[in-house]
Amino acid sequence: MKGTKVAARYAKALLELAVERKTVDSVLGDMQFLLQVNNEARDFELLIASPIVKADKKLEIFKQVFEQFEELTMSFVELITKNGREAYLPAIAEAFEAQVKEHKGIVPMTLVSAAALDAKTKDAIVAKVQSGVNGTLEITEVIDEELIGGFMVKMGDVQIDASVASQFNNLKQRLTR
Repeated sequence: MKGTKVAARYAKALLELAVERKTVDSVLGDMQFLLQVNNEARDFELLIASPIVKADKKLEIFKQVFEQFEELTMSFVELITKNGREAYLPAIAEAFEAQVKEHKGIVPMTLVSAAALDAKTKDAIVAKVQSGVNGTLEITEVIDEELIGGFMVKMGDVQIDASVASQFNNLKQRLTR
């Protein structure tokens, strides 16, 4: 939990600087690339977590790997590394991405269904959800056959469960009381 608070604070500071310098999109691209490298290269993950490798050696590696980074992003990575917080870089990148979406008014929504939804049904669900949301929905569709039928909508802390599996569980609980 502590790591996410630290990451959110650093991400907020980076977002404020990026907004001020009008480089939000390029810094976002840099953060997404950093996340991609972290997720695809186990060696990178081990490097940033290693207390044995000195900060200046890590900076040399970061400058080579991230040579295309925006000046602001590279300065930020240097500052984080010099302060010994480089292990938080992936969490900071994730928090930054979430904060940029919030800044732009984009609301992530996950639509989970037992089978692929036809366009008419999907549009009806999205229209209903959109009416209660300020901003633009970013929809991610997931297929989960365990739902049996129906759908679930997840947005942040809110979850709407209209699945058959959920209905069965509710009925089971009522009958076994």
